[in-house]
Amino acid sequence: MFLFFRSCSGPLHQSQQQHHIFQIHLRTYVDGTIQWVRDRGLDHAVEREKNLLPVMNIKDFIKSEPSKSVPVSIITKKKEVLRIPTRPIELIRKYPSIFEEFLPGGIGIQPHVRLTSKVLELDAEEQLTYQSETCRQEAADRLVRLLMLSRVHKIPVTIIDQLKWDLGLPKDYVQSIVPDFPDYFKVVGHQNFASGSGDMRALELVCWNNELATSVLQKMAAKVKPDSSKGMHNITFPMKFSNGFVMDKKFKKWVDEWQKLPYISPYENASHLSPNSDESDKWTVAILHELLHMLVTKKTEKENILCIGEYFGLRSRFKRALLHHPGIFYVSSKAGTYTVVLKEGYKRGSVIGSSPLMNTRNKYLHLMNTVKEESKTTNEHSGTRQQKQEQKEGSDDRSGKQNEAELLNSSDDDDENTRSHHNVHADRKDNGGKRHVDFKENAARNRSMRMNKTAERPSRDVKIERSRLSMNKRYPVRSKV
Repeated sequence: MFLFFRSCSGPLHQSQQQHHIFQIHLRTYVDGTIQWVRDRGLDHAVEREKNLLPVMNIKDFIKSEPSKSVPVSIITKKKEVLRIPTRPIELIRKYPSIFEEFLPGGIGIQPHVRLTSKVLELDAEEQLTYQSETCRQEAADRLVRLLMLSRVHKIPVTIIDQLKWDLGLPKDYVQSIVPDFPDYFKVVGHQNFASGSGDMRALELVCWNNELATSVLQKMAAKVKPDSSKGMHNITFPMKFSNGFVMDKKFKKWVDEWQKLPYISPYENASHLSPNSDESDKWTVAILHELLHMLVTKKTEKENILCIGEYFGLRSRFKRALLHHPGIFYVSSKAGTYTVVLKEGYKRGSVIGSSPLMNTRNKYLHLMNTVKEESKTTNEHSGTRQQKQEQKEGSDDRSGKQNEAELLNSSDDDDENTRSHHNVHADRKDNGGKRHVDFKENAARNRSMRMNKTAERPSRDVKIERSRLSMNKRYPVRSKV
């Protein structure tokens, strides 16, 4: 997909809009061609976690019930709230290591779902991780940094709720995290759904933290040049272009000049800059870079980015920044939605720098995927066994007469073959006249006896010829004159 950016004014005509389905023209500062290519590693990272959040939501919903089990119909009704992308029953049956489907008893009772012992053990480990002092402190620091990105130093709780999974916050962070850090932030506003006003609460910054108001790029630059850590303006963004990306000469020239522009900290207020200037673009990229870097997943849905960008008054700038900087951001269309990924935060499809919370989530993914593979292998083996059994039963009926003639008309007229012949008739007699001959057992017995007479065993062609002669003697063929 090619995205051409050039200076133009006025809306496109209808014919131009139809012609430029895959070419977007915007009035901006970029004069070049950007080839947007897919990144398989980042697409895989997004796709492998597409069912993790719905599974965790169902798990927490079941755990919150007093009976520790929920009817499937209730989960279906809460499909949108639990963010289940497909039919709930399909998702539940897809991961038998997480969910157990059962009937509580009685006639007409709907199937219920409960959690397995393995996932309950992981849940206990997850709760311990959330309750640890390190995790709680890191969560509070991320919230403070998020509030300091806002010009008004206040963000509605509803917006933070959309990011709490990617921020690594517990679901009850308002009750479990906020009260323990009164010097950091506080909740203002009210929540009254009965009056129809909804959730009007917001998280407000109490005290500015100079130590936390230092961007990741500034910290990285300070490690390289410790003496000039303060007031550095020549900071460049690390860029990683996907395989197959071809950079236009004009675009490369613009990127080089853009990197040389003064770096403005995302915690500084630079909203006075012209929206279509390169300086404003670099400041906007710094905000997006810092926002994605503070997420434990180093990625989030595009709608979350645009939602918080609209609250910051930077929605249009955020959209342009995602389009113009494929070496910094990647937008994946996997998992049924658009996901913004910070390229710097991933290496070979995995997040760089593990955290206790991400380690726990990876254990959930391992449990889900491992059982899925084992179930697939088991189903394949059972299907193969069933197919072989059916083939065996069908072949027994088709080859019964042929095996019987081979046994009865064998050219080996020794005593052992005679006894085998009598055993066949004895089996028929014992079965009450029913046609049941264990040809496999008799054939194995005859083969073992023939192996002792290898030197005297005739060739297969001679054996077939003798069998035919024997059949002709018993059943002479009359030719019509």
